Amino acid sequence: MSLSYSQKQNWVLILLCCLYAVGLVGVSWPLHPEFMRLTPLNLLTTFGLCLWAEKQHDKRLYLALFAVYWGGWFLELAGVQTGLIFGEYSYGATLGPQLGGTPFMIGLNWAMLVYASSSIILRFFSSSPLWLRSLLGASLMVILDLFIEPAAVRYDMWSWGNPPYNSLLVAPWQNYAVWWLAAFGLQLFFGHFLGPRRNPALEFLFLWQFVFFLWIYLFLLM
Repeated sequence: MSLSYSQKQNWVLILLCCLYAVGLVGVSWPLHPEFMRLTPLNLLTTFGLCLWAEKQHDKRLYLALFAVYWGGWFLELAGVQTGLIFGEYSYGATLGPQLGGTPFMIGLNWAMLVYASSSIILRFFSSSPLWLRSLLGASLMVILDLFIEPAAVRYDMWSWGNPPYNSLLVAPWQNYAVWWLAAFGLQLFFGHFLGPRRNPALEFLFLWQFVFFLWIYLFLLM
């Protein structure tokens, strides 16, 4: 039996709630010392579910995601290898297999965040020009990154050249500035190449990520 678009979206919303509820329990009351090593599997599963719930599966969507994936991944690779783009940082083992010190999952994270934040901005600013939507989408991504950074250092996703400390800004300002510029560029490309496209399930996933990393920051790192 094939499911309608609305049925797919509803099922994905339910599954996202279940997966992230388990995630919140897992980080709040450590079920296993290696629990956070499930991060790549979680990202693959949740992003895959959201793509399954797409209203229209077409070549342009996957070409756009493919381009954003590799654009983000090569930017991270250059950042790790040179230390000149985001600052001095290196990836740990939590995000899974790497090439050149850069996990393959980080490209998927860029693709997911660009599409999800673009979709959220379209929900509220559908009549605005692309440059403004891209600016707002990039800003939304950086706001999320503010809360990802402390958790990433704590759980060996990546680490910075300076010793981590108990502050919201564990990364250098350079990181957030370049992250915003890169996100803005990828948002512009994504919106221009694909046109206005929304995926409510991805918007919900972005919201869950925000809740998850905010929870870690407020209740586990403060």
